[in-house]
Amino acid sequence: MRALRVSEEVRDTLTAGRPVVALETTIVTHGMPYPENVRTARALEAEIRAGGAVPATIAVLDGAIRVGLSEEDLERLATANNVLKLSRNDLAYAIATGRPGATTVAATMICARLAGIRVFVTGGIGGVHRGAESTFDISADLEELARTSVAVVCAGAKALLDLPKTLEYLETRGVPVIGYGTSEFPAFWSRSSGLPVPLRLDSLTEIARLLDLKWSLGLEGGALVANPIAAADEIPAPEMSRYIEAVVAEAAAQRITGKAVTPFILSRLVEVTQGRSLTSNIALVRSNARVGAALAVALAA
Repeated sequence: MRALRVSEEVRDTLTAGRPVVALETTIVTHGMPYPENVRTARALEAEIRAGGAVPATIAVLDGAIRVGLSEEDLERLATANNVLKLSRNDLAYAIATGRPGATTVAATMICARLAGIRVFVTGGIGGVHRGAESTFDISADLEELARTSVAVVCAGAKALLDLPKTLEYLETRGVPVIGYGTSEFPAFWSRSSGLPVPLRLDSLTEIARLLDLKWSLGLEGGALVANPIAAADEIPAPEMSRYIEAVVAEAAAQRITGKAVTPFILSRLVEVTQGRSLTSNIALVRSNARVGAALAVALAA
């Protein structure tokens, strides 16, 4: 496929049946300021290599899906202007027009599946937005989890969402939500959401076996592996909820909608928490990278 360019290292690793972990790029272009975004992206790749797997950072550049970015490509993406935030609906558009694009959870899952990668690491997934009963604002991440056979390691869903409805949607669409060593669904910056996780497994070997069985039974679609942020790095849920309520109200007052909502809220949260939300974000995604590498190793074995 001409629109898919897999780096030589990633291609050789996959051909040999060794572990590869996919990484998204909206965290680089829409989730963190420069140069923290580049430092974090490189740190995630280093965590995955230390865990015995090969990282495959994914983006659209020069009219093609790029699976495995060079340091130069990563720097170019991190400093570019007007980078598209890509999901299923506009992935082909970015390729066709040659515009640079960063991949969301949904787009990264699609690209990982095309390349033959079964494990993907992110910070937190999108979900059902507050007020979705009137706006119908539901992240494409959820539908992608229902249809694309890639395991997503995350720290739950972003706490600014309607978490009960997000879990209900995932259950309705048949997506296994697995708490890794936890019985409670994590809420991104916080270990606790107050919601029970549907499934719990305490070892990555068990999770790898579940994934293998799911896909060998012909049960297409992804799975969510929820890895809570470490206690030392979290912002407790009651405190975080106060910040979120204030910033969500700001977004509504400014009539910010669609894809612009999450980047706006994340940026404002960094300001109102005096950088603590960014520090927690970096810690949790690095933890997810370590878990994702170990899961990819277990699947490859």
